[in-house]
Amino acid sequence: MSLRRFATLFTGLTLSSAALVAPAASAAPTHYPLTLDNCGVPLTFDHVPQKTVTIGQAATEMLYTLGLSQHIVGTSLWFNQVLPEFKPANDPIERLADNAPSFESVIGKRPDFVPVQFEWMVGPQGAVATRQQFQELKIPTYLLPSDCEGKNNLVGADGTRLKAFRIDTLYKSIAQLAQIFDVQDRGQQLIDSYKTRLAKAVGQAKKHAGNASAVFWFSSPDINVDPYVAGRKGIPNFMLETLGIHNIIDSDEEWPTVGWETIAKANPTILVIARMDRRRFPADDHEKKLAFLKSDPVTRSMDAVKNNRIVIMDASAMESSVRLFDGIEQLAQASGNQ
Repeated sequence: MSLRRFATLFTGLTLSSAALVAPAASAAPTHYPLTLDNCGVPLTFDHVPQKTVTIGQAATEMLYTLGLSQHIVGTSLWFNQVLPEFKPANDPIERLADNAPSFESVIGKRPDFVPVQFEWMVGPQGAVATRQQFQELKIPTYLLPSDCEGKNNLVGADGTRLKAFRIDTLYKSIAQLAQIFDVQDRGQQLIDSYKTRLAKAVGQAKKHAGNASAVFWFSSPDINVDPYVAGRKGIPNFMLETLGIHNIIDSDEEWPTVGWETIAKANPTILVIARMDRRRFPADDHEKKLAFLKSDPVTRSMDAVKNNRIVIMDASAMESSVRLFDGIEQLAQASGNQ
């Protein structure tokens, strides 16, 4: 079952309709007050949050997929347009900012819960604020575990991985958000469906991955400078390694800059470029990426460019999000088209 079909079933969903998607044992309801650990910080909830402001598309779409849009009063930090099946739920919700929102705009919505995709947004050097600032206002902030567990966000522009990304941290995000909102059955069904999709993608890739190699190009401050590419311990590397595809980039940084001469010398068999709707940098536009790859004297000589083995993937699928499974399915298919 595709993510979009599955997610549609969850939009405005009732528990009875959820039961039709996949049989599952009924989870115990949440007992409040609920206390859980989040990146070393204890969070306590006395009831289901009623006014949530999200900072990060991944956190937002997790809540949409869990059927919780009615609890969201504001969103921010989006890379791609919302998935079509979530557009009716998303349209009435205020977009505080396409990128980082101001602290004032977030607290102005008087939230009782703020889920956050990246620690650099709400952390020791938070672009929005520190967790302490929110805590002083008695507003719990929840960092997606995938961006804090096994990672140092004070090193490098987007942090450095101390340990390789584990898919369990994505499942943990879904499970804990489901627990906070007392929709554990929905969370478990989602996790089970994603595990099934992941296993199918792995089985498909094993048939033909061979000696495939790849590089992920997220963006660049300028189209003609060294690109931001995926390091060897982050989410894209998990996708590649899971499918038996070699990542040519050898860096623990989340998105290090690497010169095109170095990339061309490694000559990956597949190029993955991010498609996004934000326009923070010129290279956020995937059409400009494609034009550069096909015109630059260094990049146009690469086998992946000459043979058009270029995968255009939503930027959000390169993050610890529900779209990751779309991305890994794209890669599994691409590995068979070499």
